[in-house]
Amino acid sequence: MSEKIWLSSPHMGEKEQQFVKEAFDTNWIAPLGPHVNGFESDLQEYNNIQHVAALMSGTSALHLGLILLGVGTGDIVLCQSFTFSASANPIVYQGAEPVFIDSEQDTWNMDPIALRTAIEDLIEQGKKHRLKAIVPVHLYGMPAKMDEIMAISKEFGIPVLEDAAEALGSHINGKKCGTFGDLGVYSFNGNKIITTSGGGALASNNKELIEKARFLSTQARDVAPHYQHSNIGYNYRLSNVLAGIGRGQMQVLGERIEQRRAMFEFYTEIFSNISGVNLLKEPKGYFSNRWLTTILVDSKKTGGVSREVIRLQLEQDNIESRPLWKPMHLQPVYENSRFYGSGVCEMLFENGLCLPSSSNLDEEDRNRIKNNIKLIFSNAL
Repeated sequence: MSEKIWLSSPHMGEKEQQFVKEAFDTNWIAPLGPHVNGFESDLQEYNNIQHVAALMSGTSALHLGLILLGVGTGDIVLCQSFTFSASANPIVYQGAEPVFIDSEQDTWNMDPIALRTAIEDLIEQGKKHRLKAIVPVHLYGMPAKMDEIMAISKEFGIPVLEDAAEALGSHINGKKCGTFGDLGVYSFNGNKIITTSGGGALASNNKELIEKARFLSTQARDVAPHYQHSNIGYNYRLSNVLAGIGRGQMQVLGERIEQRRAMFEFYTEIFSNISGVNLLKEPKGYFSNRWLTTILVDSKKTGGVSREVIRLQLEQDNIESRPLWKPMHLQPVYENSRFYGSGVCEMLFENGLCLPSSSNLDEEDRNRIKNNIKLIFSNAL
């Protein structure tokens, strides 16, 4: 069998081992340390945001973000339905209720119209006091309609926890994703555009919130010569070793974005003369890191080729692809949750596919992908 082509694999640069070696040489192996401080500083400078807490995962960042926004038992969080489960699960950790919001077709992210409808309906039901947070997600690196979402946030006084796990480096008119909301979240999981193996970060211009995040993420230990705790804490801090990987990865982030965007152009050329296959374009002023290149497939226009036909053909040649996210309101664990929208995200799930987008794919890998796609559509003619 041919060598595996992954959907999105880690891509190391030249500096990561130097930072990790330094951690070993100085015996900074435990959580915290100079690389954690340096990584936070790198993220602050890159995103033009004042405060960052480096954490063990994007999920832990989302969880702490909800805690910092006061989300608790019986509260309601308005969450994008078309996303990975990590965007929604921390809501339940807090004993709160996720209310899921549909996508719009321009970016595939949270629909501001459906968001407004949900808020107004919940207020009419007498639940205004329970509306504690809005969680939009920048899927596949494409920025959500943050100007509209933030205007709704301000109008109704509901803070925004911005899930930019997939969107480091993406921006709207130069303002980086993860810096629009009251709090922003990044992920450095092994499949992200840069990685710390496992890791995440919580960002804000609110110093008090990030200081509290650091406190809670280190088991909420009070200032005392002994171990004393007045709050429930968590073991959520990033290790100095993994932060060293992150510092090396930050040095190649710009290059990785260029390489991911080049993969998008590669697919744009392949599908340029194929009817019924569409790639998501950037709205005016939007810049996507193109973490994953995604397509929508209309089998009525492709001669019967569906997203599953493409996925299975690629799988036969050991090439990984993946359907778009199954909406949260369709997941068995959330099947009784409320949903507001017209079903755009359901259509995206039924017809959408994520294609191999790694920044380290070579010419041979790309030719294998291209030849398989050509084979699929030549058979359909």
